[in-house]
Amino acid sequence: MDTKKDKNIFLSGITYLITLIIMVPFLWMILLSFKDSSAILTDTLSLPKSLDLSNFNRAFETLDFKLIYKNTFIIAVVAIFFEMIITYMSSFALSRFVFKKKKISQALYLLFISGQAIPPFILLFPVYRLTIAAGIENTYLSLILPYIATSIGFNTLLFTGFLKEFPSELEEAALLDGCNLFELCWKVVFPVVKPVVVTIFIFNILYIWNEYPFAATLISDSSKMTIPLAISEFKGRYNIDYGGIVAASILLIIPQLTFYAIFQKKIIKGMTAGAVKG
Repeated sequence: MDTKKDKNIFLSGITYLITLIIMVPFLWMILLSFKDSSAILTDTLSLPKSLDLSNFNRAFETLDFKLIYKNTFIIAVVAIFFEMIITYMSSFALSRFVFKKKKISQALYLLFISGQAIPPFILLFPVYRLTIAAGIENTYLSLILPYIATSIGFNTLLFTGFLKEFPSELEEAALLDGCNLFELCWKVVFPVVKPVVVTIFIFNILYIWNEYPFAATLISDSSKMTIPLAISEFKGRYNIDYGGIVAASILLIIPQLTFYAIFQKKIIKGMTAGAVKG
């Protein structure tokens, strides 16, 4: 009994230690936010001499938070709506439809998830050329389409992992009751896969919230800037306002931490229900 108790204490200590290590960068950012740019560069590891809020005041003066939140929200909602429909239906087909040759379904599955192996920086130039050719640069659509495309690999991995373990008896019973394919997908199967849907939604919205390369390449209009792109406004041609960058980053990280704290149980439940089974 004592051995089990000691083991639990040891594991709890390891957990707290890992949590502390993970929290160090965020706590360090908070300390840096009370220093000016020169102090950040020359005396990085020291404690701030006073709780100077000038960096936060400058962040509010420089950034139009209402605008950048609106832009990011519109792009995220539209992109996630369409990518959910596309990847759910394609994953349902991959996990349920019987092809004449089994290798076809395997090849399609590998094709979909292979997108995870491609760094976004490799896609910037071709996506930029396609955006210019389509005449949609500096629009919401210029970011929505790449976000949908780059989400296919991750979403397919989670959806197919869960659907392959989904009990076929429930679907057979629904078909015997006269349920058609559309009703089977959306009225029978979809409500059951909600844990995976929530997980995919959270990970995708956090990805769009933090995504910078596509936004910096495809958006130059200040009225269409997203959150990460707006923070780059503190970087001038000859100097960088490090204090403003740190303060603005904290203001934009806090909603993410709050969002994750609220939905952490659903994230874990969705990951274990989908990815692990896959």
